Formats: sequence, C-alpha cells, structure tokens
Amino acid sequence: MPSNTRRVVVTQNFFDEGSIAYLRASNCDVVIAKMPEGFTEATLDLAAIKELLDGAEGWIVGHARITREVLAALPDLKIVSRRGVGYERVDIEAARDLGRVVTIAAGGNDATVADQVIGMMIALGRRFREAHAQMQAGSWKILLGTDLYRKTVGIIGLGRIGRSLVQRLQGFETNILVSEINPDEGYAERTGVKFVDVDTILREADYVSLHAPLTPQTRHIINTAAIDKMKPGAFVFNCARGGLVNDADLLAALKEGRLGGAGLDVFESESDPAMKPTTDALLALHNVVAAPHAGASTREGLDRTNMIASQCVVAVLDGRRPALECVVVDGRPTA
Repeated sequence: MPSNTRRVVVTQNFFDEGSIAYLRASNCDVVIAKMPEGFTEATLDLAAIKELLDGAEGWIVGHARITREVLAALPDLKIVSRRGVGYERVDIEAARDLGRVVTIAAGGNDATVADQVIGMMIALGRRFREAHAQMQAGSWKILLGTDLYRKTVGIIGLGRIGRSLVQRLQGFETNILVSEINPDEGYAERTGVKFVDVDTILREADYVSLHAPLTPQTRHIINTAAIDKMKPGAFVFNCARGGLVNDADLLAALKEGRLGGAGLDVFESESDPAMKPTTDALLALHNVVAAPHAGASTREGLDRTNMIASQCVVAVLDGRRPALECVVVDGRPTA
C-alpha cells in the first residue's frame, strides 16, 4: 500500500473513526487539529490557520472564516470541504480565482435538522420548558399548550432541509405554506403544499420556520415589520442562519407577548459579539427553546456529513469531480 502522503486537516469536533479510516485508506494523512489556547475554529486568526494547515491539501472545516487572504496563505490547499451546507463564511470568488474547490456535505444533515425543528415545535407548543421548571419548583399545575396537529405551518425556503420538514409535517396533517424563489408546482401537486409569498405566510401561519440562505435579501426577513403581520401567539423557528431574524426585534416581540415563542438554533451573536446581551436575554425567556447551533449534531448526522465531506476531499485529491450537488465552486482549470 502506498504511504499516506496527502495531508488532510480536520478542524471540526466529533470526527468519527469511520471517516478517518476512509481517508487513511485513500492515501491521506489525517490530522485532527487541536485548537490553540483561547481559540475556537470560528475565531482562528490567519497565523493560527497557517500553522494548522501548513502543507495541507484538504481542509474539512465547519465555521472558520475563509477569506482570500487565508486561501492565498495556503498554496498547497486544493479543497475546502464544508461539513455542513452553508458556505457564507467562504470567499467563493477568491476560491475560484485561486483555483480551489469548495464543497458542502449536501444531503448529510437534512433529516437531522428537520427532526430538531419538529422537536422545537412540539416543545414550544406544549410548553415543556415551563412545565419542567414549574414542577422543579414544586408545582404540578397543568399548563395548557397548543397542538401542532392540523395547524398552518409556513416554511420560508425549500431546500433539502425544508423538504425534509415537509415530510415530517405531513404526519401531523398540517396545512403547509411555502415561500420559495423558484416554486416547483410538480412538488406542490405531489405533496399538497401551497406556494405563497412571504406576507401570506406571516399572516396565516401558526408556526413559521426559516430555511433560507443568508443573503442581503433575506437578512432580517423576520423583523418588527414582519412580526406585526403575524398572528398573535404565532411561533418563529430559526435553525438556518443567524441574521435571518433581527434578534433584538424578536426579543421585544416576545417580551411584549406578541408571539407565542421562538425556537432558535442560531443567533446574530455568533458573528457579532455585540449581540451577546440580546442572545442572553432571549435564553432567559420561558417561551424560547434554544440550542448552540447544534441542529446537525447527532451521532448519525455527523457521521453522514463527515463521510460526505471526506468523499469530496478524496475525489478532488484524486483529480476527480465530487458529487455535483456538493460542489459550490470548482476553480481548477478545465482541460
């Protein structure tokens, strides 16, 4: 067997042994990076990245910010393989200009994130957090909740996760409204969903779930003006990207009782430390169910995304093209 010569650095936690074994069997020297003192992957500076990635041809990455400067400082790097599906932290134009490949782990975490959204919907509707705290305090008073069954659910953005959510919601006999840039009428006929505009979702939905990418057009799609259009007592869920919701506006609406609650896996404070007091205030509310950007983080979900990310790395290092749905940009010169 040839020696392992192709250095692949993993800067994500929870990288499983099966994926490590696959990379090693594919002639890769796998390095599970240890973060420098005081750093997380998301806060790595250029010097730390250069030290960790020196000589690496493949980088399996989560939330590090990958700028043109970073890519230029890593001349051996051929592929940035995101263990996830977002890529707003990667300078795509720079990757194309510098001849690099950027991939995502498409299809690996759809079910996992959709499961989390359903869990948050039920937890908020049935007031699990409040009931648990009340019982801990010694009171067994019954708190009336609300069903997910046969409610109207609005989904903004119908990618893989949105479609996985539709599958699950059908079991609750919900009325599903979807806002999507390019509506697929055939999909609507097969599933019974109804394509509408965002304003219709805001007016009619009991549960609003965000599954759009973060772009200038979608930033703060949920803000005070949007909340004012929503049903009193409606629920908002953001398990997509911090910034889709104006967290300060959401906090005000929850405090004033204009919304029934919020399920949040992502926060503006992830990219803007000045927003941390707002995040802390949201977490303190009894009608907020939260997670630390962990929607994709189950053993099974991470095993799937680890393997897809690894397969993308091996394909590029072997001179092949990764699965089409995983390729964000391929800057390699064409023959």
